[in-house]
Amino acid sequence: MRLHKLTITAFGPFAGSETVDFDALAAGGLFLLRGATGAGKSSVLDAVCFALYGETPNARRANRLRSDHADPKRLTQVELELTLGGRRLQITRLPEQRRPKKVGTGTTVERPQTLLREWAADAGDGTPGWRPVSKSHQEAGEEIHRLIGMSREQFCQVVLLPQGDFAKFLKGDSEERGKLLRRLFDTERYGLVESWLAEQRRAQESAVQAGRRRLRDLASKAEQAAGPAAEPVGAWVPAEDGDADLTAGVLGWAAILRSGAAEQLAVAEAALAGAEAAQRAAQHEREAAEELAGRQRRHREALAEAERLAGFEPAAARDRQRLAAAQEAVGVESALRLREGAAEAFGRARETEQRLREALARAEGGGQLPAGADAAELAEAELRLRAEVVRLEAARAEERRCTELAREQHALTQDRRGAEELAEEAEDWLAEFDGELGRLEEQQERAQAASTRVEQLDGQRVELTARLAAARERDGLLAEIAAAEPKVAELRTAALDAREFSLDLRDRRLAGMAAELAEQLRSGEACRVCGSPEHPAPAEAAEGARVSAEDEERAGRAQAAAERVWGEADQALTALRVREATAAGAAGPESTEVLARSLAELEREHRTARHEAEALGRVGQEIARLSQDRARRLDELHEAKERAAVLTDRLAKLDDEQRELTARVAAARGEAASVADRAASLTGLAEAVAAAAAAARTASEARARLDGAEEELGKAAAAAGFPDAGAALAVLLPRAERERLEARLERHRAESAAVRHELALPELAEAASRPPVDLPAAAVALDAATDRLGRAHAARSAAQERCAALAAIGWQLGDLAAELGPALERYGRINRLAALAAGTSTENRLRMRLESYVLAARLEQVAAAASDRLVRMSGGRYTLVHSDDRGTGNKRSGLALRVVDAWTGTERDTATLSGGESFFASLSLALGLADVVTDEAGGMPLDTLFIDEGFGTLDEQSLEEVMDVLDGLRERDRAVGIVSHVADLRSRIPAQLLVRKGRHGSTLALAGREDA
Repeated sequence: MRLHKLTITAFGPFAGSETVDFDALAAGGLFLLRGATGAGKSSVLDAVCFALYGETPNARRANRLRSDHADPKRLTQVELELTLGGRRLQITRLPEQRRPKKVGTGTTVERPQTLLREWAADAGDGTPGWRPVSKSHQEAGEEIHRLIGMSREQFCQVVLLPQGDFAKFLKGDSEERGKLLRRLFDTERYGLVESWLAEQRRAQESAVQAGRRRLRDLASKAEQAAGPAAEPVGAWVPAEDGDADLTAGVLGWAAILRSGAAEQLAVAEAALAGAEAAQRAAQHEREAAEELAGRQRRHREALAEAERLAGFEPAAARDRQRLAAAQEAVGVESALRLREGAAEAFGRARETEQRLREALARAEGGGQLPAGADAAELAEAELRLRAEVVRLEAARAEERRCTELAREQHALTQDRRGAEELAEEAEDWLAEFDGELGRLEEQQERAQAASTRVEQLDGQRVELTARLAAARERDGLLAEIAAAEPKVAELRTAALDAREFSLDLRDRRLAGMAAELAEQLRSGEACRVCGSPEHPAPAEAAEGARVSAEDEERAGRAQAAAERVWGEADQALTALRVREATAAGAAGPESTEVLARSLAELEREHRTARHEAEALGRVGQEIARLSQDRARRLDELHEAKERAAVLTDRLAKLDDEQRELTARVAAARGEAASVADRAASLTGLAEAVAAAAAAARTASEARARLDGAEEELGKAAAAAGFPDAGAALAVLLPRAERERLEARLERHRAESAAVRHELALPELAEAASRPPVDLPAAAVALDAATDRLGRAHAARSAAQERCAALAAIGWQLGDLAAELGPALERYGRINRLAALAAGTSTENRLRMRLESYVLAARLEQVAAAASDRLVRMSGGRYTLVHSDDRGTGNKRSGLALRVVDAWTGTERDTATLSGGESFFASLSLALGLADVVTDEAGGMPLDTLFIDEGFGTLDEQSLEEVMDVLDGLRERDRAVGIVSHVADLRSRIPAQLLVRKGRHGSTLALAGREDA
C-alpha cells in the first residue's frame, strides 16, 4: 500500500482545503511531520484512517471531524489517492454534518457520502481517467478492506505506529498484552471454542444430572406402584455423585418387584373365580323366589278384580239402553247441525252488511249514494270511482317528482355549503403548515441528540453492570474464603499429626524389629539373619512397645487419607482465591454499594435519554404525515372549489323544473292537500262501496241457505221414526258422550274376560297352593355374594394395574439405562477437553487457556521479528524473548516478555529498561508486530508507514542507531513518516511537512531544512 495524495477540507483544525503530495514528500524515503502542539499533526493521520475506514483512530475525536473554523457553507471532505494491490484508487468521504438550508433559514443534516474511483486507461470516453467503482458505504468499505487485508485496529497499530501503546505493551502484564494481541490477530474464535466447550460441558453435566433425577423418580414411582409390602429401594440406587453404572442395581430391584406383583395377580385371579361361582348360585336362588312370589301376587289380584267387576254389572245394563236410543236418533243429527250453521251464517252476514252500510254513509262522498241501494247499484258506483282514481295517477307521478326535486335541491345546497367549508378549512390549514413543520424539525434534532446519548450510555451501562456483578461475586467469594481458611488450617494440622504418628510407628517398629525376628526363630532351624541353628539369647520386645506391620500400614493409610483431604480442601481454597482475584480485577477498586449507586444513576440517565430518543421515530412519522397532509389539503382545496361551481349550476336548473311541475299538480289535487290524498280518498270510497256490495250479496245468499236447512231437518226426523224434530232431539246424545259410553262398556267386557282367563291358569293355582316366599332372606344372600365378588374384582384390578405399572416403569428404566451410558461417556470426554482448553486441568502444565496459547505463538513470532531490529538499535546488546512462565497470583502464563542482555548474559524484565532503551524496544516491537500482522493479513506490502513520537528519549548514539534501522525500512521503495518535535530530526530529515496553527485554523506546507 502506497499513499500518493491527500486532500482534506474543513477537517479537524484545518478550516480550508489542504493537500499533501506524498509522492513528492516521500521521494527520499523518510519524511518528517512536525508542528506546534495542537496544530494538527495527528489530524493528518486521522484523515488517512477516515478515508480508508470511515472512522478515526481516536474515538474521542470521532465526533469532532468538522472544523470549528470552517465556513458553514463549506462541507467537510477527505480525498485520498493511493495504490492498493496494484490498483490506483481515489477515495472521497464526507461525514454526516449540518449545513445551511438551500431554501429558507436554519440548518439541515447532510447525510454521509462515500465515492470510490479507480484510474483506468479508458474511463468510458476513450481517454484515461477516473472510473467510478462504488457510491455505497458498505461496498466501498468491503472492497478497501479486501485489498488492505486488515481491520481498522490492525491498520492503526501497523501503519500508524503509536509508540505510547507499544511502551505499555512492552512493560505491561499478560492481560494488557493479551488485549492488544486479540484486537490485532482476531483470536476471538478460539475464545468462542473455549466458551463452546464450557457450554457443552454444562449441557452434558445437566443431561447426566437429569438422568440421575429421572432414575430416582422412576425408582420412587416403582416403589409406590409396588405397595408397602414390596422390596424397599434402599441401596439399589447409587450415590448422587457416583460415576459407576447408575442403573444396574435398580434394574435388578425392578425385576424383583415385577415377580412379586405377578404372584399377587395369580392369587387374586383364583379368588375372583370362586367369588363369581358363589354369586351366580345366589342370583339363581333370588330369581326363583321372585318368580314364585309374582305368581302368588297375580292370583290374589285376579280374585279382587273379579269381585269388583261383579258390582259394576247393573250400571252397565243402564248404559246399554241409553246408547241404543241415542244411536236411533243419529240420522237427525247431521240435518240439525246444517240448520244451526246456516242460521249462524245468516246472522253474521246481516250484521256485516249493516256495519258496512253505516261506514259507507259516514265516508267522505258516501252521502251522494242512494240510502237503500242494492248490490247492483253499489257495484256500478264502484266502477265510476275507480275510473277517477286511474285518471289521477299521472298527476301523482308529477307530485312525487316535485317532492324529489325539493329533496335534491336541499341535498345539493348542503353539498355546496360543505364544499365551501372544506375549501375554507384547507386554506386555514395551509396557512399554519410552515410553523408546524419548523416545530417538528426542532423536536427531531433534539431526539437525534438523545439517541446518540443512548448509544453512549448503553456501552457504559454494559460495562458497569459487568463490574457490579463481578463486585458481588468478589464479596461472596471473600466470605467463602474467610469461612474456608480455618477449615483448611484444621485439616493441615490433622494431616501433619497423622504423618507424625505414622513416622513414630515406623521408628518404633524398626526399634523392635529384632524382637519381631526373634519370635520367628525355631529350635534346630537356621536363623534368617546369621544362619546359626542355635539361638542362645533371642531379643525380647519391650513392654507396650510392640508395633506390627498392620499397625504401620493402618497409620500409613490414615496419613494418606488425611493428606488427601487436606490437599483437596487446599485446592478448593486456591480456586476460590483465584476466582476472587479475577472478580476483583474485573470489578475495580470501588465497593459494591458505590457501583450499585453509579449503575442506578446511569440507569436513570439512560431512561431519560431513551424516553427523549423514542420521540425520533414518532416525529419523523409526523413530518412525513404533515407533508402528505399538505399535498392532500391542496388537492382538497382545488376539488372543493370545482365542486361548488358545478353544484351552483345544477341548482339553477332544478329551480326551473320545480316551478313548472308545481302549477300542474295544484290543478289536479283540487281542494285536497295533495294529489296523493285526493287519490287515496277516492280509492278508500271505492273500496267501501265494494265491501258494502259484497256484504249485501253474502246476506242474500245466507238467507236462502237457512230456508233450505229448515226443510231438510223436518224430512230427517220423519225418516228416523220420530213424530217431529223435537222428539228426536230429546234422546239424541252428543258424539263424545256416545263414544264414552261405548268405551266404558267395551272396557268392562274386556276386563271381565281377562280376569276369567287369569284365574284359569294352572301355574297361578299351583303357586297359590304353596306357602308365602321369604324374599328378604334371598336378597341378603345375593348382596353378600355380590360384595365378595366386588372385592375380588378390585383385588384383581389392583394386581393387574400394579403389574402394568411396574412393566411400564421397567421399560422406561431400560431405555434410561441405554441412554445414560453414552451420556456419561460424552460428559467425561467433554469435561476433560473443556478443562484442558480453559487451563484448569492438571494435564495443562502451563495453565494456559486455548486463546492464550494461540496468542503466545503470535507473540513469539513478534518477539523474533522485533529482536532483528532491536539488536541493531541497541548495538547488539538486547534481544527480546517470549516466556511461558506462569504469572504471579491468579495470572495465567503464556504472554510474558523478557529482555536478554548480551553484556551481562542475564535475562530480565522489560520494565527494567531505561527511557531510551524502552523507546527503541517499543519501536522494535511495533515494527515486528507490523511485519507479523502483514503476513497474517496475506502479505500485502506496506509501502508507507508513520511513527508517532518517542524520539525525545534517545541520546545521540541511540538516535543514530534508530535512524539506521529506519533507513533500512526505506529499502524496497518504502516511505516512512515520523511525527516528532525533536529538533535533531529536522536537520537529519530533509523532507518535512510543516503544520502551522493560527487563529483561523491550521495549514499544511512542504518545508526543507532551511525552514527549520
